[in-house]
Amino acid sequence: MKMRKRIFVAVALMIFAVFTTAAQENLRVLSFNIHHGNPPNRPGEIDLQGVADLILETDADIIGIQEVDVMLSRSNMVDQAKILADLTGMEYFFSKGIDMENGQYGTLILSKYKIVGQRRYNLPMPVESEQRSLAIVDVKLPSGAIVAFANTHLDLKDENKLAQVDYVLELADWYKRPLILVGDLNSTPDSDPIKKLDHSFVRNISTNGPTHPNLKPQTEIDYVMVGRHTKFKWKEYKRWPISTLSDHLAVYAEFEIQNK
Repeated sequence: MKMRKRIFVAVALMIFAVFTTAAQENLRVLSFNIHHGNPPNRPGEIDLQGVADLILETDADIIGIQEVDVMLSRSNMVDQAKILADLTGMEYFFSKGIDMENGQYGTLILSKYKIVGQRRYNLPMPVESEQRSLAIVDVKLPSGAIVAFANTHLDLKDENKLAQVDYVLELADWYKRPLILVGDLNSTPDSDPIKKLDHSFVRNISTNGPTHPNLKPQTEIDYVMVGRHTKFKWKEYKRWPISTLSDHLAVYAEFEIQNK
């Protein structure tokens, strides 16, 4: 009888461990404004291999990239989105901001895991400026859980930024699944756009820091945020130390997501 009881307890503990492990999942993400692959100290040169090497070095699972060219003369008339996907071996979703020449300029999401849904939204522009977009993908993690990952590059003009943040927040209200927002938000932590985002998103305020310019950075304008409805805990948050590929530093975050 005692033996049966011990076996029952052992099996129960194993089942509990399996369900506990499945309910918690580590996720590594990266946000990087790549300046269309042009290193600031190398005028006219494009280094997509360097960008891909950085991404692979971080071992990030999902990456949001800003300032990506598709078939533009300044970047050798190549599809940077597809090339970066090929160089990293990841799935991808390109989100156009504007048409340029006979090509496009916008943002990119890369994912190690299967992208099972993708959406692109034009962000509002009350004041005439460059069109910006919001890209959202649904990614299926190894556990089978699905997370939503949003990537954007907000406008420089304050009126547009505030309207664009309002639009992002309206969309975010619809999400029940874990939601991550990354991007170059062109806003400092004490600005009104970030204060608005703080109502619906959590950002790291302990190990964050300036992300622009790349050398002797002065301002934090690049972020990884997590929807407040998402059950998670930070494991790591830092600016990636490589500073020669772009005029921005990449931002890396690792966290544990509670899926159930």
